[in-house]
Amino acid sequence: MESTLLLRLKNVVKHFDISGSLLEQLKFEGGKIIRKQAIVQAVNDVSFDIMGGETVSVVGESGCGKSTLARTVMGLYAPNSGEIHYKGKRIDNLSRSKMLPYRAKMQMVFQDPYASLNPRMSVSQTLEEPIRFHNPGITPSEVADRVAHVMEQVGVDPAWRTRYPHEFSGGQRQRISIARALAVGPDFIVADEPIAALDVSIQAQILNLLMELQDKNGLTYMFISHDLSVVEHISNRVAVMYLGSLCELAETGNLYEQPRHPYTKALLSAIPRLGAKGFRHIKLEGDVPSPINLPTGCVFHGRCPYANERCRTEIPKQHLRASGSLVACHGVEEGRI
Repeated sequence: MESTLLLRLKNVVKHFDISGSLLEQLKFEGGKIIRKQAIVQAVNDVSFDIMGGETVSVVGESGCGKSTLARTVMGLYAPNSGEIHYKGKRIDNLSRSKMLPYRAKMQMVFQDPYASLNPRMSVSQTLEEPIRFHNPGITPSEVADRVAHVMEQVGVDPAWRTRYPHEFSGGQRQRISIARALAVGPDFIVADEPIAALDVSIQAQILNLLMELQDKNGLTYMFISHDLSVVEHISNRVAVMYLGSLCELAETGNLYEQPRHPYTKALLSAIPRLGAKGFRHIKLEGDVPSPINLPTGCVFHGRCPYANERCRTEIPKQHLRASGSLVACHGVEEGRI
């Protein structure tokens, strides 16, 4: 069965103005007062598609913009420019009321379940709230049945519905967060580092739960993570970001076996490999530039061993390869890498 296009990102840009007040922006330089603004360029011209039923993981170093991209996709942040399409309908420019039908179909699981759950609401209240909001005519018995059903789906005893978040372990709280996302019957879930705050043994349980729910409910995931071993296990395709830019997007097997972008190669070389012979860890020189003052040309050129003058002056465009992967690198395009 051929997959259909679910989500399309077209040249999405998200910047944050952290300049402060007008007085804070005024600086005295060169004998005169000038106004200087500080703009965090978190996401820059990101484009890719997500097909129905697949898991696309977004990886990169801390501060690369992957969580900002996730929140922009969900509408928690409005993009500065670009377009976001869901099932062929542009949604980034919709009003609050017109966006409501898409809210039920697009849900999010956050990294820290204790922070994302209201400590003053019981499990039942937490799960009932979105169900009642998106289904105004639903009866109390139907709400109770749906709450019990989603709790059973995630492996939490429905008898615990009167308990509060502090009465659960971290893994159980994350299961409740997943149940809250499932309660309204979504098609698409953004999982923003959903296992990062959990013990290793619990991480495996949550991962298996997510994969099981995907098979049962036909879910599509955008999975945000910094754990490359986890990403390899759960993903169909992987998008690699650096300083807000998309470096490479490829099927998981192709990316891990034959990475093309120099940054992807360095990133994957950091995965521990016990007993591997001939393995070489690529150590990048220099520091990661500030997203407030991005370098010209390719954002990676200051740390790239293959950079030339074109890399320093011209921003690379995504290059479609025969394998179907996308690579934004002048060296790959020119055949130097």
